[in-house]
Order: sequence, then C-alpha cells, then structure tokens
Amino acid sequence: MTTTYNKAIRDKIPELIENSGKRGIVKQLSDEEFLPELEKKLNEEVNEYLSSGDIEELVDITEIINRILELRNVSRKDFESILSEKRKNRGAFDSNYFLIEVRKLPDEA
Repeated sequence: MTTTYNKAIRDKIPELIENSGKRGIVKQLSDEEFLPELEKKLNEEVNEYLSSGDIEELVDITEIINRILELRNVSRKDFESILSEKRKNRGAFDSNYFLIEVRKLPDEA
C-alpha cells in the first residue's frame, strides 16, 4: 500500500520511516522551494491545533516559525524586537479583550 503526502517533514522522519520497515521517497528542496511548503505546513499544524488543542501542535508551530524566520533571514533578536515594538504600540493579548463592534460617533457641531 502506498500513501502520498507531498508535504514538508521534520529532519528525522525519513529515518523513522526506514526504521519502521517502510520506504519513503523524499526530495530535498532548496530554501526557495521549501519556504512555501513550510508555510503550507504551518497552516496544517494550526488547523491540527485548533481541532485537538494538543500542546504538541504548538511545539510544531513554533519549530515551523523558527525555520521560516531562518529562511527569511530574520534573526531571533530582530523577531523579538518586532514583537516588543508591537506589544508596546498595540498591546499583547493579556487582558482577554473581545471586540464586538465599533460605532461611528456622531459629528459634533
């Protein structure tokens, strides 16, 4: 039986497949080819987290984000700086605010 995946995988998955007595067909992509595949994988992992609530999916998401940062040549320091600036200007999510609507105020005469 053959199962087709066509998706980005972690580095040790080919070895794990071989150790399970199966044969995996794997292609190593260039960074430029891999980035969009990794972004698809990010979407897959987010959906898996939303379905399951499993913390391991958040670990996968974090790994993928870290690799995307590397492929986009964004240092961890630069990322943290962007994060800090955004928190300073827009806040975080600490207050659990939920926006219901925004109403236009009447013009003052």
